[in-house]
Amino acid sequence: MWSEFLRELHNELAFPLVFPARMPGGDMARPLLGHRSTEGDPSVVPAAGRTIGVLGSGDFARSLAIRLVCSGFKVVVGSRNPKRKACLFPSAAEVTFQAEAVKKTDVIFVAVFREHYSTLCDLADALAGKILVDVSNNTEINHHKESNAEYLASLFPACTVVKGFNVVSAWTLQSGARDGNKQVLICSNSQEAKRTVAEIAQVMGFTPVDMGCMSSACEIENIPLRLLPAWKIPIFLALGLFLCFFTYNLVRQVIHPYIREQKNKFYKIPVEVVNTTLPCVAYVMLSLVYLPGVLAACSQLYYGTKYRRFPDWLDQWLQHRKQIGLLSFFCAALHAVYSLCLPMRRSHRYQLIETAVKQAMEKKMNIWVEEEVWRMEIYISVGIIALGLLSLLAITSLPSIANSLNWREFSFIQSTLGFIALVISTLHTLTYGWSRAFDENQYKFYLPPTYTLTLLVPCTVILAKVAFSLPCIQHRLLRIRRGWEKGRYVKFVLPSATGEYSSGETSSNV
Repeated sequence: MWSEFLRELHNELAFPLVFPARMPGGDMARPLLGHRSTEGDPSVVPAAGRTIGVLGSGDFARSLAIRLVCSGFKVVVGSRNPKRKACLFPSAAEVTFQAEAVKKTDVIFVAVFREHYSTLCDLADALAGKILVDVSNNTEINHHKESNAEYLASLFPACTVVKGFNVVSAWTLQSGARDGNKQVLICSNSQEAKRTVAEIAQVMGFTPVDMGCMSSACEIENIPLRLLPAWKIPIFLALGLFLCFFTYNLVRQVIHPYIREQKNKFYKIPVEVVNTTLPCVAYVMLSLVYLPGVLAACSQLYYGTKYRRFPDWLDQWLQHRKQIGLLSFFCAALHAVYSLCLPMRRSHRYQLIETAVKQAMEKKMNIWVEEEVWRMEIYISVGIIALGLLSLLAITSLPSIANSLNWREFSFIQSTLGFIALVISTLHTLTYGWSRAFDENQYKFYLPPTYTLTLLVPCTVILAKVAFSLPCIQHRLLRIRRGWEKGRYVKFVLPSATGEYSSGETSSNV
């Protein structure tokens, strides 16, 4: 099910100052400024007109200066060529030499590459006692033994270095926090320096997140370099299923007629074989969203407790249900598009003309088959409903939509409607197959039709869900999820015949 995992995401977004991951060094991410309002509180909001320095004149430095100016700060930019670079910055920002810029502020954003940190060593005396905010990133994950921020701190031991703003893009800085990621990850060995930078980030419209001490800088610098870390396993799963079903359909629809009947049907590969494969992947992926919830419930029923840790593989599976569900919707949407394009193919037109010619030669005036008409009508209608429900599940997985729903609404959509979508998808598959599962001509190379294979996992999930809905099992599972444990003794209070209450003990197995 998507419900539990997405709800955790919803809760994280509802309290964005608390970062969910444990960082190196044993520090847990925690809020820097809490949930206090910044209006009318001078202890939180920096004084109007505070001067902020920026060393560097690249794209990020320019975007940073623009955002700082728009937020009400005085900005002084240090550049090696101030006359040539001045036209690139807003007129409200002062562009001067680096040595002059560092003298005018106590908070300086270092917007230069790691390779150029050494060029700032001549400014060591002027930078002493100031806060340096390192915004750099590497080109590869763990490219250096130490993080850029730690390297900068080693070059300027008299300064306080803060790592921050590296996960924010130049586009986000220019367009504002509403059009990009609002979180600014910050780490430093100085609590006061982190608080100062967090105040600046908050005034700029971002949400500061305390990632702990400087040892977390390496992890923060790796974040922008990771490519869809939560999507790797679901994507490989979808690709694996696609290759398996594609090969299976290729053997049945192309290889079999070529070997047995000497018919060339390789033209089916680009569209027809792919279109037969996509719904198989979408259907199985949708069932895999709900299967880990079934396994988790079986584990709780077997051990009689909710406090026993799930195996790592099941825990990872539960955490990836959102991505698996979205990939299921993606494959289903592609299947719908491919199906609409089937009549547009030239091969389909030739086959239609050939069928009409055969009908004319055989003098058949009516080829209407009532059963086939009803089957296709039901098949298409149920498929549209299933796709609509999948669309609803995908839309409500968006953080902006999930945050607007309360827990009951969210659970109803992701759990109840999601299970209904699986049932309707099963009906869609059954109406597609109809009675062909019992037709021996459908078994090519003794291989059963593809849709019969896809029914295995979904039907298992549906039957398990039906079993869990039985009162005897549902009641026991509900008690376990409310804290009841098998084999634990609990106190009880019972009314006596005289109306008084007597207490005692009994096993929780009763």
